[in-house]
Parts: sequence; structure tokens; C-alpha cells
Amino acid sequence: MNPGTYARLYGPAQPTPRSGRSGRAGLVVAAGVLWALTLASLAWITLLVGLAALWGAAEGAEVGAFVLQYAAIVAGAAAALTALVFAPGVRRLSWASRLFLAGVVACPAATGFVFWSWAHTG
Repeated sequence: MNPGTYARLYGPAQPTPRSGRSGRAGLVVAAGVLWALTLASLAWITLLVGLAALWGAAEGAEVGAFVLQYAAIVAGAAAALTALVFAPGVRRLSWASRLFLAGVVACPAATGFVFWSWAHTG
């Protein structure tokens, strides 16, 4: 047997080089747009929670549990997205693909809640 063939078959694994980065720019832009929408939605929701807490505190109501519940929901969502991004099957994807996937999961929930709140707050 040829020594080069034997080394290729039974030698240490060598990753194949990646071919061009042609499709990554569009994916990065799409992930950026999704995360911009998600963060803008989160900013609006945080503003509403802050205003509700301020009005509640001005009336003398206890608002600590309300704000703590909101913080726990945001922390839980961040933990779930982090678990998704670092899941074994997803870890094989590129960072751009992972961020896009997390944006696709996060954006509809936050943006849907913002549209619902805009419709109900007038």
C-alpha cells in the first residue's frame, strides 16, 4: 500500500479547508437586523415595565416583585437562547448561522409582544 494513502486513511483527522465566505455577508446582515428588532423590542418592553413600576411606586404600591418577575423572565429567555446557541447540534454551525438562528427564535416573541402592547396602550 502506498504510504501516503495509508497516512490519509489511518492518520490523524485533518479538517478540510473552508471554501470562500461568499454567503456569510447576507447572513450576518440578516442576523443583525433580527437582533436590532429584538433589542429595540426589549427596550420598549423595559420602558413600559419601568413606567408601570414608577406609577405604581408613586401610588404607594409594592413594585419590587413586579420588576423582579420581569428581570427573571428576561434572564430566563437569555439563558434559553444561550443554551440553544451552545447545543451540541447547533455548535457545528458558524457563528453567523448561530446568531441568525437565535435571532429567528427571539425576534417573533419580543416583537409580537411589542405590537400587542402598542395596540393595548394606545
